Amino acid sequence: MAGGSVSSWLRNARSVSLAQSVLPGILAVVLAAGRSGFSILYALAAVFGAACAHLGMNLADDYFDYKADMLSDRDRVVRKGFRAMMLKYPYLTDGSQTPRSLLRAIACFFGLAALCGAAVFFGRGAQYGFLGPDGSWWVPAICLAAGFLGIFYSAPPLKLAYRGLGEPVIGLIFGPLLMTGVYYASCGEVDSEVVWVSLPVGVLVMNILYTHSFVEKDSDEESNKMTLARLIGSYARNVRAAVFINLLPYVLVVVAVSVGYLHPAYLVLLVVVPRSVWLCRSLYEYASGHTEVPSRPSRWLGRMPRWEQMNEAGVGWFMMRWLASRNILVAFCTIAAAVRLVLMFTVN
Repeated sequence: MAGGSVSSWLRNARSVSLAQSVLPGILAVVLAAGRSGFSILYALAAVFGAACAHLGMNLADDYFDYKADMLSDRDRVVRKGFRAMMLKYPYLTDGSQTPRSLLRAIACFFGLAALCGAAVFFGRGAQYGFLGPDGSWWVPAICLAAGFLGIFYSAPPLKLAYRGLGEPVIGLIFGPLLMTGVYYASCGEVDSEVVWVSLPVGVLVMNILYTHSFVEKDSDEESNKMTLARLIGSYARNVRAAVFINLLPYVLVVVAVSVGYLHPAYLVLLVVVPRSVWLCRSLYEYASGHTEVPSRPSRWLGRMPRWEQMNEAGVGWFMMRWLASRNILVAFCTIAAAVRLVLMFTVN
């Protein structure tokens, strides 16, 4: 594939981050299951297409960062004594791949995503037509919106990620847009349940990137990279923003239950709150200068694979908080899916 094996390009495309797209997609499929128009084939096509689009976006981000010579800026920052993640497009810097082969890989991933979208579009169009509340216009509308935001996340002239807007953009793509799109593909309609569940999911996805920008705020400022953390300003403001972002998903769940859009059973999602509180406290400690990490993070924070290697590589300070934010999303989506399955078999 594009001058390399499929496995190597999956690694280059940071398939480790697929939880951000696959889990919301699977949750949308579970929410759609049991609806009259449910199709497992269209559901799988939508989830696979979303994952391919996600990988293509990651590689496109690498391409535009490479063209902007971002790694040179990071190297200069590290030489000045700042902490910064340097694991950025190593397959280009070591010569194993070229910008041309990277562009071919991007085209392959986006091409697969487009094929999946076309299958859903024509399949649902044959059933419901193009117009109307359940028409297949949902497919191009969502794909075009997500594609526009995904490409211009790092591509000129908008370069949204370079203006401090990258975090909310990714939250919108992998929350409401992805989940409503997969939900429509799965059952041929969109309802309030998926919309209300997708909002906290989008915030939690955004929080993964915000946690990243929070712990790298100093190095990003030194390299003149604009992120949401830098846009917010001081660490004091960022701590307050972290509390707001981390607790907002649970507030949304409570509001949705209170107004009757979600079943009261969804309140069980509040069991994830302690993880979010831990992350807020960890970010506060980081902002206060306490950047040390334990020899092994607590198990209740979720899986942190290859922790010893990451810590020995000197990136434990970053990965512990990044993985904790990812694991919050994993727990939230898993519990929400379990709630929906229980309701499916117990509520008429």
